[in-house]
Amino acid sequence: MPAWAKSVLTVCAAAAALAATTVWAADVEAFLAGRSRICLECDLAGRDLKARDFKRAKLDRANLKGADLTQASLFRASLVRTQLAGAILKSANLNLVDAKWADFSDAVITDALLFEADLSSANLGRANLENGRLGRARLNQANLAGAKLTNADLRGARLAGAKLAGADMRGVKLDAQNLRGMDLRGIDFTMADMPEADLTGADLRGAVLAGVDLYGANLNSADLRGANFDGANLNNAVLTDARLEGANFTAAIMPNGQRNEPQPKQGNTP
Repeated sequence: MPAWAKSVLTVCAAAAALAATTVWAADVEAFLAGRSRICLECDLAGRDLKARDFKRAKLDRANLKGADLTQASLFRASLVRTQLAGAILKSANLNLVDAKWADFSDAVITDALLFEADLSSANLGRANLENGRLGRARLNQANLAGAKLTNADLRGARLAGAKLAGADMRGVKLDAQNLRGMDLRGIDFTMADMPEADLTGADLRGAVLAGVDLYGANLNSADLRGANFDGANLNNAVLTDARLEGANFTAAIMPNGQRNEPQPKQGNTP
């Protein structure tokens, strides 16, 4: 190819890049001014977007890393594959949001509304979801490793295939939740509500279930070795074929409705 032709191609490529940058900048300006609800692949990293109204906005593949979206409304917004790592979403409205494959790692999402949010395959690793309302949210295949879910409402949520290693589940609401066969090893569920939860075949080795309400829960064939059920309510629960070696049931209400009173310590014989 002649040198002049290469120069022409270089100039054309530069012009195209400049034009694209100009278009993206215009898209961002229109979006932030409220003239548009579409900002695909926009760069909004680190922006102060507190209390902004982004209902039904299309922000697929946008960069919102570290953005402050405190009390913002993203109701029914599309955030497919959007980057939200380290973003602040305190008290934000994310009800019915479509955030499949989005990255919320290390994000602060405390007291947020996430009812029926689609977070399938999303990365929520180490995210803080304390007091979050995730009723009927889709968390299939989501990464929740190390996430803080203290006092979160997960009733009716779909958790099949979700990764929960190291998650803080204290006080979480999981009434009648389907947790069949899930890997829940070592998770702290202290004082959680799990009545009638289906834990058939679940791996709860070393899990902390102190004070947990497991009334009518199905723990058939579950691995409960080393789990702590101190003061838990297991009234009417099913423990058929469960592995119980090393499990602690001190002061727990057992399936027959009787409290498992601690055995008095034996004194030394003189």
